[in-house]
Amino acid sequence: MTRRLNNISLLFIITLVLFACNKDFLNTKPLGEVSSEDVWKDGALTEAFVTEIYNGLETGGFNEQMLASLTDEAVFTHTGRSINTVNEGSLSPSNTGWVSGTYNWATMYSRIRSCNVALENIRTATFDNQALKDRLSGEAHFLRGYYYQQLVRYYGGVPLVDKAYGLDEDYTIARSSFEDCVNFIVKECDSAVALLDGVSIAKGRATANAALALKSRILLYAASDMHDVPTLQAKTTLLANFSTPEVLGYTSGDRNTRWQAAKDAAKAVMDAAGSGYKLNLNAPVSAEEGKNNYMSIAMGGGSKAPGVDASAASEIIFGRYFVPEKDEGGSYQGLYNGPNGYHNWAGNTPIGLLVDDYEMMDGSKFSWSNPVHKAHPYVNRDPRLYSSILYDGASWKPRDLISGNVDPANQIQTGQYDLKIGGTLVNFNGLDTRSSTIEDWNGSRTGYYVRKFIDPDPGIVDNNTRQYLPWPFFRYTEAVFNYIEACIELGEDPEARDWLNKIRFRAGMPAVTESGAALRDRYRNERRIEMSFEEQRYHDARRWLIAPTTLGRKITFISVLGKFKPGKELNGTYKHDETIYDYTYTSVVDQNHEDRTWVDKMYFRPINLDEINKNGKLVQNPGYD
Repeated sequence: MTRRLNNISLLFIITLVLFACNKDFLNTKPLGEVSSEDVWKDGALTEAFVTEIYNGLETGGFNEQMLASLTDEAVFTHTGRSINTVNEGSLSPSNTGWVSGTYNWATMYSRIRSCNVALENIRTATFDNQALKDRLSGEAHFLRGYYYQQLVRYYGGVPLVDKAYGLDEDYTIARSSFEDCVNFIVKECDSAVALLDGVSIAKGRATANAALALKSRILLYAASDMHDVPTLQAKTTLLANFSTPEVLGYTSGDRNTRWQAAKDAAKAVMDAAGSGYKLNLNAPVSAEEGKNNYMSIAMGGGSKAPGVDASAASEIIFGRYFVPEKDEGGSYQGLYNGPNGYHNWAGNTPIGLLVDDYEMMDGSKFSWSNPVHKAHPYVNRDPRLYSSILYDGASWKPRDLISGNVDPANQIQTGQYDLKIGGTLVNFNGLDTRSSTIEDWNGSRTGYYVRKFIDPDPGIVDNNTRQYLPWPFFRYTEAVFNYIEACIELGEDPEARDWLNKIRFRAGMPAVTESGAALRDRYRNERRIEMSFEEQRYHDARRWLIAPTTLGRKITFISVLGKFKPGKELNGTYKHDETIYDYTYTSVVDQNHEDRTWVDKMYFRPINLDEINKNGKLVQNPGYD
């Protein structure tokens, strides 16, 4: 050991002598760092800087806690995550509840600052590649617009900062009006389109079409009820004593003009991004094809499961992609949301309110008051139900890959059933309940599990195998929905119906024929079903000002009971079998886990008290003083 240390010491001395003979020894740069000046002299380093800004997208909506659990789509199974703070209406500036990093005020402004730094420095960058400069500038414009859009969707108008502040500058700045924020985001989109149009860009990076999609979304929001101050005042008491309503919406102006702008922006996406995935149909496909079409869209081309069409990847205009080389939370949706009977965590579980809103195959509403529906609630429903929800008796992956040979039928078990074990009649708790013999602490509270965004490939074991499905920030069908909504609000019902039916035909559903308010209701439900778990519902219910009757509803679960038919029995392992069992399905209102309450102040989220304290010019949103 002593000899080895001596040799190392000798080598160190020789190294010092060699460096001492070099006049530039003291001027050498750290090998693991790059100076800010050097970044803008090298195209590759500049691209690396812009690439890092994309990290503000995080894993898209593939969080362990999903925005769906702040809506009437899902409930978060576990406790102590600050979701109840939001859903029960007790949030405040000092206790804002759970906020995803992709909407967090400080996080978004940090990323916006990086965009400002990039845009300022690329203008004077000295590397000789103008095409690269233009592309990176276009990407930075898009990202800055996107991050501002995230803030605006949560808070309304926010301070518009389009430069990188220096150390000794005054950081305090007032909130801009909602209108100014919309105009700024639109300008960012237009700048991105001008710089990125016709440019070949790697998958996952911003494109001209992504910028068009962002423009379509923000202009749709701008036209919506929540951001028209007279409408907001008429439907809530939120603004009674609020001195700056302009930060929440338009205080004047023609709404039809805003709807026309939204329509034009949506059509621009539709024209630029192709024809979408199977949106050229004139009649409904079969139920099986409709199920596979929807499953293919959710997989985004990232699954090898039977029935998945890889060409559905074309539906995604801008996505967050995951690769084996990088271990990210977005690769674990199966673990986060899958059934506990497969050793998964059952995190965000669908609630009965969502499941009940899937129509019957003939286009009629499902109703628990209908004895046929109540007796067989999962028969002859909208095919998208079967690609989105795991319900009692639904077929799923081979359970023996992880849980042993306890379920040869490979079916979801969320009920209680008669069963003969060793000749004794028992009341058997299903393997996917909270009383499961596999795991008895993390089962679904609702009786349902998410299937959408979980790879159905039977060879993928969700609790220990990553999946590589993309998160769809923008997909073609959202732009079509935006177009439909604008057409309805402009009184162009035939055009709206035509496009709405194209979406329905792809799913195997019949055409709608309504007009006026009834057509608006059908559209809103269609958007709810098609875009479930895609971070649309939370924003839609608020901008339509329907949150009290949607987000604020008491959540419903499903109770399933299976009793032997007279003269029938089943021994050993359970399986769903309607020749052996009489099943009873009961919709149950549950307030024990979450007592959901809607308070109108929740239309806009509170700005964190720390931000208010740091910036004395900020005005807090109404209801939080």
